[in-house]
Amino acid sequence: MALSRIWSSFIIIAILTAILSMMFTTENNNMLSSMVTGKTGDTLRISIKPVVKTAADSMMNAGAALSSSNVKTLPTDENHQLVYKIQSADGIVETCQTAVTLCLKLIGFLALFMGMLAIAEKAGGIRFLSRIIGPFFNKIFPEVPAGHPAMGHMMMNFSANLLGLDNAATPFGIKAMESLQELNPEKDKASNAQIMFLCLHASGLTLIPVSIIALRAAAKAANPMDIFVPCMIATFVATIAALTIVSIKQKINLFQPVILLWVLGLSAVIYALVAYIHSLPIAAVQTFSGNLSSGMILLIFLLIILGGLYKKIDVFDAFVTGARGGFETAIRIIPYLVGMLVAISMLRTSGFFDLIIDQVKLFFHWIGTDTRFVDGLPTALVKPISGGAARGMMVDTMKSYGADSFAGKLSCVLQGSSDTTFYVIAVYFGAVSIKNTRYAVGAMLLADLVGILTSIALAYLFFI
Repeated sequence: MALSRIWSSFIIIAILTAILSMMFTTENNNMLSSMVTGKTGDTLRISIKPVVKTAADSMMNAGAALSSSNVKTLPTDENHQLVYKIQSADGIVETCQTAVTLCLKLIGFLALFMGMLAIAEKAGGIRFLSRIIGPFFNKIFPEVPAGHPAMGHMMMNFSANLLGLDNAATPFGIKAMESLQELNPEKDKASNAQIMFLCLHASGLTLIPVSIIALRAAAKAANPMDIFVPCMIATFVATIAALTIVSIKQKINLFQPVILLWVLGLSAVIYALVAYIHSLPIAAVQTFSGNLSSGMILLIFLLIILGGLYKKIDVFDAFVTGARGGFETAIRIIPYLVGMLVAISMLRTSGFFDLIIDQVKLFFHWIGTDTRFVDGLPTALVKPISGGAARGMMVDTMKSYGADSFAGKLSCVLQGSSDTTFYVIAVYFGAVSIKNTRYAVGAMLLADLVGILTSIALAYLFFI
């Protein structure tokens, strides 16, 4: 199975990379202990070396820095310097605790939103929403019966994603997966509808990248909003790519009038919103986006409660029943999340990502092409694996090269172009105990690649 092979490969590659690094370099003598018990931010002492004085020594030192981009130096006296590095990811022990803590933090959100969804289902709100979105969803989810609650759940998830409500999108998405699982004839194997849903979800279509704009403002960018349009285009292209890739695999005709009308209609709405937001000052953008996102959540809660009262159901009892399911779901995904996050942690602490980035730089330098985009690639490589790590990479890139540098702007566009693929796989498939993910991982990563290439092209178009 694809997920099993990928997970095994992560662990094997990480361990082999660590062993080879210890065998052939002097910079990674603490590698094994840092992979197991290390924590993010730990200072790992490497050695004491003479201070570089000659041009030849300087060239040798530059080569060493290229091979280990996270290695730093600190003068100890006039003739010597301490060589050290800062650990960029937690080790296995800390990652296990982080995974469980993350699931525990999810309990509150899952309980709240699944409780509200239980009220909406009893009041008929989900079926009403399913009928509205039905004409479009019936075409791209042909195996889901018309008016099935899964369509309403998926619509709620996509809406939360569009508004950048990550915490709200997760319980909606899990509920959608559970609804689709009811229709799945092979319970341990992902259905076509589940794959289509997750690929669209993982493409990360978001209208307003509020957190990225805020981080650019904090980094004192001259115009924090300048990445807004490229981010919007990149994430939209990634979503269309995901839809196209899965449709080809599932033999869905995307040129049906209903699909074209919905896609064109969404494109028009996005264009209008982009035009409006682009006309606002930075402070007004943050206020508008905050009010829009929070206002939509409060409006949903209000409509659900009013609908429940109108239908004369016991709204609190329905809420408690649904919330109980949220608690059970959060506990159920712990093994999946621990397994995936530990494998990812091992890849990061082994130095594998640093090796890949350095080799990419060397390759493009060797063929004589522009290599400025390579400095922004760490964000792209980490994003499918960890959203928090990618955000850290983005901030570090802006700090190292400047918020208004090409690399700084590109890293921001890359951060907004997709979602965390492997986290999505672990949480959503784990919630319904899917073991055979079929081609879902490959389709998601291919859509991520389209988003990355589009982001790079847009960065050259907008920022050069």
